[in-house]
Amino acid sequence: MSPAGTPGRALALTDGSDVLLSAEEPLASLQRHCGGELPGVIAIPALLETVRKARRFQLKLSRGVTAQTMSETVNAWVEVEPRSDGAAGCEIRLGSWHATLLPPESEEDSPGHSELADRQVAELTAILDGDQNILAVTADAHDLSALAAAMEDGRGRHWTDFVTVVGLEHRQPVHWRLLDGARVAVAESDREWRAVLHPRQAPGASAPDGFELLLVSDMPLPPHFAPQPQEDSAAKQRTRIIGQEIAPALRQPIARIIANAETIRAKLAGPLSDDYARYAGDIASACQLLLGLLEDLSDLEVVEAEDFSTAPDRIDLAAVARQAAGILAVRAREKAISIDPPRHGESLPAVAEFRRVLQILINLIGNAIRYSPPNSQIWVRLERQGNFARIVVADQGPGLSDDQAAVIFDKFERLGRSDEGGSGLGLYISRRLARAMGGDLIVESAPGQGARFALVVPADGEAG
Repeated sequence: MSPAGTPGRALALTDGSDVLLSAEEPLASLQRHCGGELPGVIAIPALLETVRKARRFQLKLSRGVTAQTMSETVNAWVEVEPRSDGAAGCEIRLGSWHATLLPPESEEDSPGHSELADRQVAELTAILDGDQNILAVTADAHDLSALAAAMEDGRGRHWTDFVTVVGLEHRQPVHWRLLDGARVAVAESDREWRAVLHPRQAPGASAPDGFELLLVSDMPLPPHFAPQPQEDSAAKQRTRIIGQEIAPALRQPIARIIANAETIRAKLAGPLSDDYARYAGDIASACQLLLGLLEDLSDLEVVEAEDFSTAPDRIDLAAVARQAAGILAVRAREKAISIDPPRHGESLPAVAEFRRVLQILINLIGNAIRYSPPNSQIWVRLERQGNFARIVVADQGPGLSDDQAAVIFDKFERLGRSDEGGSGLGLYISRRLARAMGGDLIVESAPGQGARFALVVPADGEAG
C-alpha cells in the first residue's frame, strides 16, 4: 500500500498533547489497528516518541518507525516537524511505507535487547498464562501498589480486568499482539502507562504458553510521603531503609540509564562508531550490576526481618519451572546454552509461595547460565521424596569443591571471584526463602562435574 498525500503536504496533524487530530490513509488505519482512535493520542509507540521529541525540542526529525498489527509489520519513513501554522503540535509526512505479513509466532520473535530495556524500566511485572490470566505480580512504584494488590488477589483472571486499555473497543478475548504496546490507564495513578507483552513458548509450539506483562511509563514517579510507621524501636525502622527509601528513589533513574545506554549500544538512535557503542554497553552493564545489588539488598532486609513470612499456596512446581526457563531463554540462547525444563504434562504439586519459588528458580537457572560453558545444557528436573517435592537445576559448569560447597550459601560469598558477576547474596537469600517456606536449598557438586542445586518444599498431600 502506498501512502496517500503529496510531497510537502502534511499527511497528519497533532496538537500540543500529541493527539492525532487528522490523518490520511494508510496512517489512519494503522492508528486504529494499534488500538487508537481518530482523533486520539497517537497509538503507534515509535511514532509517538518521535512526535514528542519533535514537539518538545522544536526540531524537524526524520526516521524510520515500525509498528505491528495483529497480522502484519509496518515499516515507514516519517518526517515530523513543528506545525507551520504556529499552532502547538506537529505535522507528519510519510516518505515510504512497507507492510509485511507476520511470520508464525515463535520464541525467536523476542528481541533480546528491547526486552532487556523494557524489563529494566518496567514498574510492574506480571507472569501470565497462555490465556493472559494472572499467575503472579510484583510492583515497585507506590502509585501501582493498589493495582498490584488487586491483581494478586485476582490471580486467574485476565490482566485487562484491572486496568483500562485506552482505545480498545473489543471484548475479550483480545489477541496479545493488539495489547502489546497498548496504552493503559491505572485508576490510582496519574501517569500514562504502556503495556508490553513478551510471549514465552516452547520450540515448535504454535502459540505462546505464557507471557511476561510489563507496565512502563515515560513519566517520572511523583514524590511519595508515606506516614511514619509506628515501630516498636528505631532499630526496626532502620532494617527497611534500603527497600523502603533508598531503592525506590534510585531504581527508576538507574533503569532509565540502562534503557538509554542499550538504545545507544544497539544503534537504534542512529549511526555510531563501534567504540562508543561498546562504551554504552559498559555503562549498561555497570548499571545492571548496581540495580541488581539494590534488589539483593532490599531482599536481604526482607528475609532477615523478624516478622518475615511467606504466603504458601498450592502450586505446580513444573509450571513454575517452565515459567522461569521461559523468562531466561533469551539469555541462555545468547551463550548458546539450551535449557531443558519439565515437559508439558509433567506436574509436581507442592505447598509454597509461587512468587518466591519463581524468584529462587530464576536465581538458580541464572547462575547456571552464568557459569556454564557455551554449547552446554541445563536440566530442570522434578522429584518426589516422601512429604517433600524437589526441583533440581543441574548444569555442565566447572562444579564445586567440598570447601566451596560448604560456604556457597554464606552471605556475600563469591568464592573468591573478582569478576563482575553478582553480589554474593542470591543463594543466601534463596536458601532463607526456601527455609521460610518449610523447605531447604541444597547443592551437590564435584569439580569438573557441574553442579546440582535442589529446592525442597513441602509436597501437596491433598493433590491427586
